[in-house]
Amino acid sequence: MGNMESVTDRDDRHHQEDLERIKGFCLMDDEFMTKCFEGDTKSMELVLGIVMDIPGLKVRKVRTQVFVENLLNRSVRLDILATDSSGRKINVEIQRSDKGAGRKRARYNSSMMDVNLLKKGEEFDVLPETWVIFITENDVIGRGKPFYRIERCMLDTGEKFGDGSHILYVNGAYRGETPIGRLMHDFACTDPDEMYYGVLADRVRYFKESKEGVVTMSRVLEEMRYKSMQEGRKEERKEMVVRMLQTGKLTVGEIAEYSGLEVEEVEELAGVQKV
Repeated sequence: MGNMESVTDRDDRHHQEDLERIKGFCLMDDEFMTKCFEGDTKSMELVLGIVMDIPGLKVRKVRTQVFVENLLNRSVRLDILATDSSGRKINVEIQRSDKGAGRKRARYNSSMMDVNLLKKGEEFDVLPETWVIFITENDVIGRGKPFYRIERCMLDTGEKFGDGSHILYVNGAYRGETPIGRLMHDFACTDPDEMYYGVLADRVRYFKESKEGVVTMSRVLEEMRYKSMQEGRKEERKEMVVRMLQTGKLTVGEIAEYSGLEVEEVEELAGVQKV
């Protein structure tokens, strides 16, 4: 019993772990980025003005972790969805993993934005201009450029198709004494005192150094811990279901009832076992 960790000791350990983790966060970290940009139009104006090369761009609204539902097929969750003063709808995705920045994902995000921007009975011409922007930790396109701008064009003439749809990849590994080079430095920087852009440094400093900001991030990390624990328990239940399936003594419905999994999940595991 003497070796068992008390609730107080565990909470203190988690608190110290959280403080260390918060210190190591940068804007390329999904959880930290979400909080830094949530509702912050000034920071978003700075970022979009540089990566879209639109001086004076004004952002009216910024939302983070926006769920876009598709009732029949796959839904998506957008890291950031911003609206500027001209009505452009701009999705920004921050990706450390190359796999998460696939070209067909960019295409799908773009299409999901479109299907949710046109109300019944509206003419197609009222569709706003849309941008899907991936800021990636690595140069996923691999050409050494700071930006990769993708638009539809007419192959026979080389002219832009002009449908108002844009995809932009930003190379987060790019550095240099240019606005984009400095911006990508700031995205990878963990110390606000070493960042170039004050508006971003202030947001990072708030969530790393102020009491209120640290409490907010600690809650985020606690939620992540809980989610991870729940996922771990679910994996344990799946392992138990596999063993129950292998005995062949129970129906799918009985296994679902005993395990707490949905019937569909048990059926999926049963299908894997048969393969």
